[in-house]
Amino acid sequence: MAGKRSKIEFVCRECGESSARWLGKCPSCGAWSSFVEHAVAAGGAKRAATPTAGEAHGVVALGDVKAIDAARIPTGIGELDRALGGGVVTGGIILLGGDPGIGKSTLLLQALGSLEREGHKTLYISGEESAAQVALRAERLEIPGTEKIRILATNELEHARLALETELPAVAVVDSIQTIRSSELELSSGSATMLRAVTEQLVELGKRRGIALFLIGHVTKEGTIAGPKVLEHLVDTVLSFEGDRSHAFRIVRATKNRFGPAHEIGVFEMVRDGLREVPEPSALFLAERPARASGSVVVPTAEGSRPLLVEVQALASPSVLGSARRVASGLDSNRLAILLAVLERKVGIHVLDHDVFASVAGGARVDERALDLALAVAVVSSFRGIPVPPDLAVFGEVGLAGEVRAVPRAGQRVIEARRLGFRRILMPALNVETLSPAEREGAETIGIRNVADALEHALG
Repeated sequence: MAGKRSKIEFVCRECGESSARWLGKCPSCGAWSSFVEHAVAAGGAKRAATPTAGEAHGVVALGDVKAIDAARIPTGIGELDRALGGGVVTGGIILLGGDPGIGKSTLLLQALGSLEREGHKTLYISGEESAAQVALRAERLEIPGTEKIRILATNELEHARLALETELPAVAVVDSIQTIRSSELELSSGSATMLRAVTEQLVELGKRRGIALFLIGHVTKEGTIAGPKVLEHLVDTVLSFEGDRSHAFRIVRATKNRFGPAHEIGVFEMVRDGLREVPEPSALFLAERPARASGSVVVPTAEGSRPLLVEVQALASPSVLGSARRVASGLDSNRLAILLAVLERKVGIHVLDHDVFASVAGGARVDERALDLALAVAVVSSFRGIPVPPDLAVFGEVGLAGEVRAVPRAGQRVIEARRLGFRRILMPALNVETLSPAEREGAETIGIRNVADALEHALG
C-alpha cells in the first residue's frame, strides 16, 4: 500500500526561513542559492484548539519559577569538559564538527572509554565504519575502557532509534549524522532535508529518554558544519574541532551552549595514542617561537574563561605581480586588509604595494579584535626588518582612525603574559587605567592611544 505523499517546501539552510517555492536569494538572511527541498507530511500538523477564557493559560511570574541546575556527567577529559561547561548534560544534544581525520571520532572514543570506567553506560552508533574498524582503532590507540562500549554499525535511523530505546545509555555517539537515513522518507541520503528530519527525531528521543547525544558532523568547503544553521537550531551545544592536520595541536571550541558559556575552548595535542590534554597551552604555542625574528609578536588572547598566549607572524615582501596579495591563516583576512589600509593612510607606512602574509603559529585560530594591534606591529616589524623585543607582549583593538581601543578582560591577559616571562606589555591606555595594583605588579604596562605610539614603543 502506497504511503502518504509528502508536501514539499523549501528551507534556507543558513537561517531556516521557509518558502512554498524555490528562491534564489533568502529574504531573511540574504544568502544566495541556500534554499533546499524539505518534505512535510501531507496534511501537516493538526491545529491546536483555541483555549477558552476560563482555561488555565500557563502564564506565571518568572520569579515564581524554580530554577533547576542541569545534571552534568563529567567525561573524564578535562579539556573537553571545559569546552562543554563542566561535562555533558543529561538529555543534552551536542554537535561536534570538524575536518575529516582531525580526531573527532578518536576524542569521543576516549570520552566514552572514560565514562565506562566511571560506571556510565555508553553506546557508539557508527554509520561510516564497521564495528571491526572501530574496534581496531580502539585497540591501536590502547584506549582503556572501550571494551565495555556498546556499538552498532548502521545507516538506518530506525535501527539506531531501537538501539537507543533498548540500551538506554547515559551517553551515546552518532558518527556521523550525515550518514544516517530514514527508510520512511523518500529523500536522498545526506541531503539537507534528510539531515534535518533525522536530527529532529534523534533530538526528540534524547530529550524524552534523558540520553546525552554527541552528533558528529562533516564540514563543508567553507569550514562550516554541513547544513549549519538547520542543525545549530536543533541542538543544545555546538563544538567546533579546529586545527591543521599538519600540526599536532587541536582546539575544541564551543560556539553555542545552552547550558554554559559559549566560546570556551579545550586544547589537545595529537600523539601516537590519541589526543592528549594540554594544561599549559600558552607555553605549548610559544615553545618554537624564533629568537630575534622580525614579524613575530606575542598576543594574549581571551579564549573563553582562560587567557591564551599565541604568536602572530607576518611577512611583508615587495609584490612581483600586478596586484599585491593578502594571505591570512588562523585570523580574519578582512581585518588584515583593514589594518594595512590604516597603516598606509593613518601612519604613513606604505605597505599596500607589498604582498603580506599573516598567520597564527601552531595552527590556532583567533577571531577577537584584540589581535589587531599585535598584527599591525608584526607587519611593520617585517616591513622594516626590525625584531620586536622578546619580553614584549601586545594586545588591543585598532579603529579606522588609527586609534587603539580597549578590550575586555585586560587584567587576565596581563597576568598570563607576566606568568610566562613577558615584562613589557603594550595595551590600550584605557585598559591600563582599570588595572588593579596586583595586576600591574611585576610587569611594565604601557598605555597606547594610537598605532603610531605602539610602533614607536615596539620598534623604536
